[in-house]
Amino acid sequence: MDGEQNNKELRVFVIAGEPSGDKIASGFMHAFKEIHSNVKFFGVGGFQMKREGIETLFPLEELSVMGLAEILPKLFNLISRVNYTADEIAKAKPDAVLFVDAPEFCFNVAKKVRKKDKSIPLIHYVAPTVWAWREKRAEKISKFLDCLLTLFPFEPPYFEKYGLKTVCVGHPVVEKIMEPDAAQIFRKKYNIEADQPILALLPGSRVNEIKQLLQIFEESVYKILTKIPNILVVIPTLPHLRPMIEEAFKGKGINPLIIEDEEDKFRCFSASNVAIAASGTVSLELSLVGTPHLVAYRINMFSALLAKFVIKTRYFNIMNIISRRPIVPELLQDRCQADLIADEALKLLESVDARKAQLHFFNSVIDSLGRGKKITPSQKAAETVLSIIKEKQNSGDKK
Repeated sequence: MDGEQNNKELRVFVIAGEPSGDKIASGFMHAFKEIHSNVKFFGVGGFQMKREGIETLFPLEELSVMGLAEILPKLFNLISRVNYTADEIAKAKPDAVLFVDAPEFCFNVAKKVRKKDKSIPLIHYVAPTVWAWREKRAEKISKFLDCLLTLFPFEPPYFEKYGLKTVCVGHPVVEKIMEPDAAQIFRKKYNIEADQPILALLPGSRVNEIKQLLQIFEESVYKILTKIPNILVVIPTLPHLRPMIEEAFKGKGINPLIIEDEEDKFRCFSASNVAIAASGTVSLELSLVGTPHLVAYRINMFSALLAKFVIKTRYFNIMNIISRRPIVPELLQDRCQADLIADEALKLLESVDARKAQLHFFNSVIDSLGRGKKITPSQKAAETVLSIIKEKQNSGDKK
């Protein structure tokens, strides 16, 4: 009987709502196939999940919005997608549903699925930031989720006190195996001299982020070029965002090198002397390879005003939150200005002490997220989901 159960086809519904979730979900899918090869994935995903074999209901890009003011214009379509996705899950009756991040969308789907069918295990991967704002969400989600998988070790207690099974799996960013000569490979591939400084410019992975930040980032580059005229600007991005970025720089005299390949992105980080980034997972990726960087971010004025009254954390960047100190400079809202961004970037480029101060903390923070452990975060996530499926199957057999 155990052998039959181990060979039985499992059907797992996976939803990611943005590119960072697409990456996390694809790692989970790959790890799941290693421990249970007879599995069919379907749901909502991007190109990385498609490479792992998911059948997606609609393009992930429809869900990639952030901030209340940014969501409102797309509200009708999002509501429609919530209802459609919940209906599809209820019809398919999968062995489990894994929601990855995108809480505004995923939690609404989960609540509707729970009303339609209480038997389907519902698991969410990437905890909502209740430690930053809206702590009451922890109690609310405990009523419709079966399990929560968190990235950071300080998160589980916020949810366990409400009886929600919570497992810290660690952050999948630590699974990246870096090539020891990544910087040299990158420079050779793109004919960049060994002594030419490189600035990685990372304006975000969402269209609305790029609209808010790209012009400011451009202006900061101009100011940096007046001090370091031979610096090369490299912009790692996603294929569907490339035309938008190319158009923004057309005729501006900067001529950035724009790359799309995921492997080249990490090689670029290794080769870069400094990076200017929109906040997010990219800060962890830069820290992983030891690239000095700053984060700059600006959102719609209405969203920013709302956030000002509800956010409880002292810092915005996850590296700073984990270490409880301002390792990475944060230039947010009113401070997200070209002059200030350029000044911080130049400080990291020119000051040995400023670079050392960052690099000193990067390794300890990354190690706390699971680097070097026998089981990777993706493997731990896959094992946890499979154990929940088996528990459900065993309880059904006993009935």
